[in-house]
Amino acid sequence: MIDEIPEKPIKGRGASNNPESRFDTVERARVSDGWDLEEESLTYLQTELIPEFPKTIISRNKSPDVPFEYSVNPYKGCEHGCVYCFARPSHGYLGLSPGLDFETKIFYKPEAAKLLKSELSRKNYECKPIALGINTDSYQPAEKNLKITRSLLEVLYEFNHPVSIVTKSSRILRDLDILAPMADKRLVNVLVSITTLDKQLARIMEPRASSPINRLSVIKAMSENRIPCGVLFSPIIPAINDSELETIFSAASENGATMAGYVLIRLPHELTKIFSKWLEDYFPDRRRKVLSLIKQCRDGQLYRSKFGERMTGAGPYSEMLRLRFLSSRKRHNFNQQDKETFLNVDLFSAKNQQLNLSL
Repeated sequence: MIDEIPEKPIKGRGASNNPESRFDTVERARVSDGWDLEEESLTYLQTELIPEFPKTIISRNKSPDVPFEYSVNPYKGCEHGCVYCFARPSHGYLGLSPGLDFETKIFYKPEAAKLLKSELSRKNYECKPIALGINTDSYQPAEKNLKITRSLLEVLYEFNHPVSIVTKSSRILRDLDILAPMADKRLVNVLVSITTLDKQLARIMEPRASSPINRLSVIKAMSENRIPCGVLFSPIIPAINDSELETIFSAASENGATMAGYVLIRLPHELTKIFSKWLEDYFPDRRRKVLSLIKQCRDGQLYRSKFGERMTGAGPYSEMLRLRFLSSRKRHNFNQQDKETFLNVDLFSAKNQQLNLSL
């Protein structure tokens, strides 16, 4: 009998292996050959940055579950390494694994700003707020030097185009010089994703994202610069971080957050195995309970893509989360500043008209 060798957690990475994507036809496993030799130490996994040159940059969305129609993603893959990331399976389309490949092979779009400027300049373009970095974080580590997100913001500011940003990185503070004047025109709002205030949990769950305290500092800085900012508790993981809902919203409110939202963990495709393996590595005593509670919210499955339920689930546990959220929202007066946070599309129309007249 040949025994399979278990994969071990890798420091600084969310996934511990490279499982096959759903498109692979061959399944691989590490097995023992019977020799009792010490395992060679794992080579440090370097992050590889790979340029990509798409023909367009704005994606259109028709899902009723998200509050935007347009989105722009300057990167594919994410070095933050969040083990729960719903975007992991997208690496399968590239012939790569949703596991370690997703967080070590990062595709970037060097011509993103050029493409955006071209698309915004089209006469038939209809201005609607653009969501920036929805699949993967626009302020992940690669952004420090590549500055693709900053170049996109420069174009959006030039065109007076509204944008909404979701991030869990304090790197966004670098761009306050653009975000603040955009906010004066109601052209931007920011949601900071916070999943836990426990730095030890954050370190194993999202190893290369900013620490929880730094994310709270982002909210505070945005508030001080009069940039509409909120907190996104995403994802909520039953029996792992669900007990923190009230404390996270309270801490965010104390630092100036005026908006709030939450998303229940989603486990599409290969993410089910990756997340289950993570539970085995770090929470073996809770694994069955966590997965059971998720199934209770997904009609007996670990994932269900039904519109209206993907983000929050259904059933008693999901209803409990909803009521807790509503209570916290009322307590902290979240989502009441509609006039201030509503993004302005009118300025773009004037800018576009001026551009057309000059042609």
